[in-house]
Amino acid sequence: MSELRTALPKITTPLPGPKSAALFERRAAATPKAIGTAYKATIARGEGAMFEDLDGNIFLDWIAGVGVLNIGYSHPELIAAVKEQADKYFHSMFNITTHEPYIALAEEFCKIAPVKGEEKQAFFVCSGSEADENAVKVARNYTGRPNIIVFTGAFHGRTSLTMTMTAKKSYAVGMGPFPDGIYRAEFPNLYRAPGNLEGQAAIDYYVGKLEEVFIEATPYDACAAILFEPVQGEGGFIPAPLEWVKAVRKICDEHGILMVCDEVQCGWARSGKMFASEYYKDAGCAPDIMTTAKSIAGGIPLSAIVARKEIMDKVNGGTIGGTYGANALAAVSALKVIEVMTRDDFPAKALHIADVLGKGFKAMQEKYPCIGDVRGTGAMMGIEFVKDPATKEPDAEIVGKIVQNAMNKGLMLEAAGTYNNVIRILCPLVATDEQLAAGLEIFEAALAEAV
Repeated sequence: MSELRTALPKITTPLPGPKSAALFERRAAATPKAIGTAYKATIARGEGAMFEDLDGNIFLDWIAGVGVLNIGYSHPELIAAVKEQADKYFHSMFNITTHEPYIALAEEFCKIAPVKGEEKQAFFVCSGSEADENAVKVARNYTGRPNIIVFTGAFHGRTSLTMTMTAKKSYAVGMGPFPDGIYRAEFPNLYRAPGNLEGQAAIDYYVGKLEEVFIEATPYDACAAILFEPVQGEGGFIPAPLEWVKAVRKICDEHGILMVCDEVQCGWARSGKMFASEYYKDAGCAPDIMTTAKSIAGGIPLSAIVARKEIMDKVNGGTIGGTYGANALAAVSALKVIEVMTRDDFPAKALHIADVLGKGFKAMQEKYPCIGDVRGTGAMMGIEFVKDPATKEPDAEIVGKIVQNAMNKGLMLEAAGTYNNVIRILCPLVATDEQLAAGLEIFEAALAEAV
């Protein structure tokens, strides 16, 4: 085991250091500034939850490629599996040449995916955006209906359709016109429920807001699917309350609508189960279709769509698939991810991280009134910052300062939320207890400095 895997953050140069600064100059010349970066970080190598930049600075990464590295950087078993496959062949388009890694991955995925139905089928594309777009295609094809309901705070991607589905329109500036048939309801953000509603009263309010969409936007019989994230990512790490999900499931069942869960970010053990939808399945409200991506293959581009066979059987031939979906290298990496996460009980690792970090953030909340809410499901945690705990006015400025302060001390953090006032925690699930303690120490120091 390399020493980087167990290292602690250590910054030895100004950021960016000279080698990193030179790379940023090349970046500015060769790539569009619209891609954007808020960080002065480069990467030379990464292991576990840590990475080293070109100048020898060592960072603890609580962004992890925005949730791609639940299994950590450079997992040795994934490396070995990909190397072994690379000696055979890199690529075989599944529409042309049937290859075993694709089928083996579909078989394993159908075993673990918590969707309704005994017989399931899965297919693969390359990104979360593609997965969500294909879920819409499948839902429309199955139901014969045109319309989709999504939610405030949602992020579903950057393709034309998924930009429309995404709530935050800063991701779609100048990109219209957008496709029709997408309607938006209010997501159940219990921290910001109107009139300080709590408990079942808050749930009833948000269910009512969903029902209004069927009156004012799309009739029930024109709606193909209700699509949502079990824990909103870009929206600020807001969990969907279980009682609300049960109500959504009931509406779908009564009106022939499909319930689709976008687990692009919250899947792969981060929630304390392999998929957050397992909580729904246990409660009798499993989704009809599930999408997932990010940590599915440890960093190789891959995404998945899974549903019961009855739904998949109605999809018209030639309308799904693609050149690189479950490329052989990606498929064997994903198979190894499933094996390692199951064998080593990664959901338990997520719950341990949630316990350690949750206690730390709650303790900070008692000391710093600017922390309005600490929430999440498992290790998918959000810390919301406000200017006043009574008015809950969002404070994006302090979040920006905390992110920069923490980076300068060796901890990588990322902002989220409709108002950019939430810090989201996407720590790799392989982080050591010493690294978690160091992260909490840096987080509080960055917060104190910002205050």
